[in-house]
Amino acid sequence: MMQSDLQRPKKRSPLRIWSGTQVYTLKRRLEWMTDKRKYVSKRNPDPMPYLIHTHRTPLYRQLRDVDMEVQHNKVTNLKIAIAKLNGSILTPNDVLSYWKMIGKPTKRKGYVDGMILHYGKVTSGIGGGLCQLSNLMYWITLHSPLTVTERYRHSYDVFPDYRRDQPFGSGATCSYNYLDLQITNQTSQTYQLLLYIEGDHLVGEWRSNIPNKEQYRIYEENHHFTREWWGGTIRHNQIFREVTSMNGTHLRNEFITENHAITMYDPFLPENTVYKKADSS
Repeated sequence: MMQSDLQRPKKRSPLRIWSGTQVYTLKRRLEWMTDKRKYVSKRNPDPMPYLIHTHRTPLYRQLRDVDMEVQHNKVTNLKIAIAKLNGSILTPNDVLSYWKMIGKPTKRKGYVDGMILHYGKVTSGIGGGLCQLSNLMYWITLHSPLTVTERYRHSYDVFPDYRRDQPFGSGATCSYNYLDLQITNQTSQTYQLLLYIEGDHLVGEWRSNIPNKEQYRIYEENHHFTREWWGGTIRHNQIFREVTSMNGTHLRNEFITENHAITMYDPFLPENTVYKKADSS
């Protein structure tokens, strides 16, 4: 059985949170300047010939106690961020840093108040909603030969599952700039990231100059909830992927990550006990 590395949530003062954010933000900026990684510098919106994987997520969801206005604002924020990322070209050894490409979301750049999750509570803030984009990028990357070299899980599970078609914990949280998503091309071929809004959906694609040699299926194992001594509940699982050849021959199973999140609802109530688990057979 997995052991949680989450303890009872600690209450921190606004000053402590602000000062910590400043320190980590500065640390990241210094890292970008000195780490000598080969960060993505080229973009081309013209699609490469071979689709590696695509996925779409709905832009609007009816969430309890969440004003739809912040979801409309989220779309405004996503459009600005997409313009910075769409068409990114990853040649061998390139690193795509989510925040290095997007930059700091500010009013001056056109960002507006969107929904954000702050210590498990729904609130709003400038640039809110960009986690939907990092979640999508992480998910499609798991279905490609690219390597996720930095990713942070969500520490809180805020809403009960509703029409979930991905395993719990298969997203990537983001916060400028220290909670980053970084994707590295450790292959010998070139990849292209395409992002766009189509109707009421956010769409992401990885494309390449040569076709796929493998295909991937993401699944979870060891999904369970635990009651903690301090009165809360933590949700756990592990994420794996099955790798097969293009003709369906099983090649291997790979461990991806382990998730633990404090639930902000009671998962044992009847209306919250139904969740869709990925087939792990």
